[in-house]
Amino acid sequence: MGTSFDVGEEQTVTRSQSVVARVVGGDTLIVPIRGKVGDLASIYSLNGTGSLIWRLLECPRTLGELVAAVSREYEVDSKLAERDVRKFICEMSSAGLVESPTAVAMQGAETSGAGETGSREN
Repeated sequence: MGTSFDVGEEQTVTRSQSVVARVVGGDTLIVPIRGKVGDLASIYSLNGTGSLIWRLLECPRTLGELVAAVSREYEVDSKLAERDVRKFICEMSSAGLVESPTAVAMQGAETSGAGETGSREN
């Protein structure tokens, strides 16, 4: 499963590539893919707010963008929207349903230089 992360204001978040999602009866159903097979024991159902955020996460979005969209769509205070969006993103991250491309890129950059010593034979 994925690991939870604290979403920073400018950190981008997007859907995991290891899930399949469908809208059924107005709710979004998400099925994680494990070993090339849908994990039917772990189906997630999202309400309207979750479905809005999920649609927005089709491409990488910042926390601020998600908060603004939820606040605008549901006409709620941005502080309340931010609290709810953070909670949603953290829960989805814990389940491995969303990821942060910026965090993945940073991890890749850290590990790509791990074996380099700076010396080179000619």
